[in-house]
Amino acid sequence: MRLSLFGLILLLSSPFYSQEKYPKDIFQSPLDIPLILAGTFGELRSNHFHAGIDIKTQRRQGLPVYSIADGTVTRIKISHWGYGKAMYVAHPNGYTSVYAHLQKFSPEIEAYIKEVQYRKQSYEVEVFPDYGELKVEKGNIIAYSGNSGSSSGPHLHFEIRSSVTERPTNPLLYGYEIRDATNPTLLGLFGYPLSEDAVLNQSAEKAQIGFSRQPDGSFLADKVTAIGTIGFGFNGFDRQDMAANKNGVFAVKQTVNGKVYSEYDFETFSFSETRYINTLIDYAHFGKFKQRIQKCFKVPSNRLSIYKTLHNQGKISVKEGFSYNVELLISDYEGNQIKVVIPVEGKRENPQAQRNHTKTENFIISDKPNNFDLDAATVYFPANTFYEDFYIDLTKGKDTVNIHRNTVAAHRNFTISFDVSKYSQEQRRQLFIARLDEKLKPRHHKTYKRDDSFTTRTRALGMYTLVRDSVPPEIRARNFKEKQWLSNYSYLSLEISDDLSGINTYNATLNGDWILMEYEPKTKTITYNFDDKILDKTQCNLKVNVTDNVGNTTTFERTFFRK
Repeated sequence: MRLSLFGLILLLSSPFYSQEKYPKDIFQSPLDIPLILAGTFGELRSNHFHAGIDIKTQRRQGLPVYSIADGTVTRIKISHWGYGKAMYVAHPNGYTSVYAHLQKFSPEIEAYIKEVQYRKQSYEVEVFPDYGELKVEKGNIIAYSGNSGSSSGPHLHFEIRSSVTERPTNPLLYGYEIRDATNPTLLGLFGYPLSEDAVLNQSAEKAQIGFSRQPDGSFLADKVTAIGTIGFGFNGFDRQDMAANKNGVFAVKQTVNGKVYSEYDFETFSFSETRYINTLIDYAHFGKFKQRIQKCFKVPSNRLSIYKTLHNQGKISVKEGFSYNVELLISDYEGNQIKVVIPVEGKRENPQAQRNHTKTENFIISDKPNNFDLDAATVYFPANTFYEDFYIDLTKGKDTVNIHRNTVAAHRNFTISFDVSKYSQEQRRQLFIARLDEKLKPRHHKTYKRDDSFTTRTRALGMYTLVRDSVPPEIRARNFKEKQWLSNYSYLSLEISDDLSGINTYNATLNGDWILMEYEPKTKTITYNFDDKILDKTQCNLKVNVTDNVGNTTTFERTFFRK
């Protein structure tokens, strides 16, 4: 029997096929320990989905990291934040593996990247070796696990991407075994009146819904009374066996009277769409309570490609006198799942909680540019900075301005410009733009200075001000003293810190020659490895310069001896 073209397309696009199309017998594990996850693919993070899996390394650094297949190193990036020390290996079968938060690379690759660092006289580098220049074989040690970059503890961040499209895919699709017989955990259930006439549980605003566990392990929600167009959302997490980490779920399916209304999973996504996570979650709720509610319905500004099925955008039209059986199936990758049954009765009731229609003097039209004068500063929102129209709360000031609250997500950078004409040139040199956090502590924002105007670009709403920093950074030796013999030492370690605008640059020389000092912002340390170069003098003169983000500089000089 011949398949029609339409039938073939359906077959190739089915979830079953999408999982079977990934090779499961060609990639080895990147570590030689049991794989226990601290983070799952697609996990909800700040402004992005997690693009790989985080593999626990037994709370240690320095575990050998292996190339999962033959290939060639195509990219190495070292940065203070983000992925820290990261390596990208392209494989002949069209995939690229990524290894991040590394401690160091294998000797050959370490020598290659240090030559680049010394040539550029910079710890932070990014290089793209010629194809075939740094070949690796399956099972080669290519690096050692670490805690570099924006890592909160030792682990290996591991990805598998398409070499052509750069789209990351869930590494578990390639046959890696994770012990997991644990169902996801449901923390909260929420109902949303979506149409202007909608009422849910006598509320025109979002309402939390109670639920209870049933003898069969499913959850039964309290009966919902509603009218109009409504939607549901939940917050929860998943745990793998052998780990206490609260990880993300893999798949969500919503049915209404047996019909699939919405279904999505974290098989793959593109980096260009990842910021649309802020349309999947209830961002206002997240801004207030730091809890991520996943919506089972799709809003107009949501451009995510993770959806497998959508009927009426996952929204439910409830009519008076009708009953609806809504079921949510929340699953992890191994198929462990929880079922949530939500009985809905179509019933017209007067809302006791009215829709919040707080109006201000200023209104954002999301698809048009918006510009506002706040006396001390101006703020410019390009078209499509925000996902929807809303009334924005703006407060003028002499040095401090308030730009709404961080309960609205900005998709694009907007610009804040402060007038600094009243300040002297010396004062301007020490000023920077800062965002005040919840405790009113200033956080430095990169400040572009031009004549009488200071400007910053940001995606974070909140309170902004001008802050003066006149105090230079501090430098302190951690493991040596002045004129100490260090013949048996393998490294030098110093602590550098700045209590206001933050560290911008640092530079070190030994007997007048530039040396590589690795900066770890989490511990405020810079470290020099004596193996980097052979010292031809017994008496060594170390000089370190550290500059903060407004240009205040501190110089540290010490003499030590070494044979």
